[in-house]
Amino acid sequence: MSAGAAALPSVAPRARGSRRSVRSSSRITTRAVALAIVSLLVMTLGISPLRAYVEQRGRLSDLRRQALGLEAENARLAHRVQELRDPAVLERLARQCLGLVRPGETAFITVPEHGAPTPPAC
Repeated sequence: MSAGAAALPSVAPRARGSRRSVRSSSRITTRAVALAIVSLLVMTLGISPLRAYVEQRGRLSDLRRQALGLEAENARLAHRVQELRDPAVLERLARQCLGLVRPGETAFITVPEHGAPTPPAC
């Protein structure tokens, strides 16, 4: 009898436990589905801001490259302005590009055998 009495209590809790495990697994499944739905919703709502963030980073990179190019161009132009403030450079440009001479000087133009003279690149 002692063997049979010991077997009965051990069988009954397993049956109760198995019922609870079925119920708790259905609760976990319901919770898991709800969590999955919430996660998908959060991810769906997060895609648009993430895409905008990536696009803005790319745009910022392009603007930085453009700014560096403009700064280099600005430096080149500032150097050219300083160069043009030199009277010797202005005189050379006036003589070569415009064909100007000082008062009292005589200007000569060489004409090629075929065609008109080509002006210098200024």
